[in-house]
Amino acid sequence: MQTRKISKSDTEWRSQLTPEQYRITREHGTERAFTGPFWDSKEKGTYSCVCCGDELFRSDTKFDSGCGWPSYFEPVRPDAVIEIEDRSFGMRRIEIRCASCDAHLGHVFPDGPKPTRLRYCINGHSMNFTPDPAP
Repeated sequence: MQTRKISKSDTEWRSQLTPEQYRITREHGTERAFTGPFWDSKEKGTYSCVCCGDELFRSDTKFDSGCGWPSYFEPVRPDAVIEIEDRSFGMRRIEIRCASCDAHLGHVFPDGPKPTRLRYCINGHSMNFTPDPAP
């Protein structure tokens, strides 16, 4: 599936997002552990990018990693996110961004559960949540 590319000016992003969403997604910030939305949510549904609305993660891939941020073992599709090497703060990590709009989402680590053994550690303020329809 071809990912659409979304480009907006800084002014457009600032008018669309809350200050916290802007700081995290456009300035590569992070929220404090155990403070952001969704870190302890158990509701069934889909998490999408707060900037462009593209689907990122499903609740059935979410797990409690104990880190204080929403964690998933895989994205909704392999091309939903992109990986960027991050050497900030004297560390070597893999940053995760939305493939469509380049929003900073969080980082991925190789300490997750089966089947992928990955932990996508995502800022809650970088996502919106749509609950599954009632049965």
